[in-house]
Amino acid sequence: MNAKVEEKYWDDAVDGEECTSPEYVVTEARINAYAELTGDFTPVHIDEEYAKTTPFGTRVAHGLFGLSIADGLKTQSDMRFIPGMSLGWTWDFRLPIKINDTLRVRFKVTNRRLSKSKSGWGIIVLASELINQFDEVVQVGEHRLMIPRRPGQF
Repeated sequence: MNAKVEEKYWDDAVDGEECTSPEYVVTEARINAYAELTGDFTPVHIDEEYAKTTPFGTRVAHGLFGLSIADGLKTQSDMRFIPGMSLGWTWDFRLPIKINDTLRVRFKVTNRRLSKSKSGWGIIVLASELINQFDEVVQVGEHRLMIPRRPGQF
């Protein structure tokens, strides 16, 4: 983990603020570990001979592995926030993620508002693009977060 990244309060986020995460290399071992963790042993993810017969022509990572990578990279980027609550994701798969792809995420604060239900908290919407080494967007979506406000700011 990037120890230099400071956790932000809701008050620290700025509409339109952008950052790019560090890189993450998708390895065969990581795909296999994800299959073990989730119990998803679909052959296109774990069996190269089978995967060669599919439209992908090779093994591909689980779609939700891409989302998990994006969420993990958020915590290593300048969009690392004081622990709060995830309110949900919207997420689309655009292109396959293959073994040895190098991924990073572009994040952008697209909306922020005070929480109507929880005093001392605010809502942030982060647009997120998971990008491969060819600058292709492989997955895209947004994460809605409820983040604490800086003490004494409300």
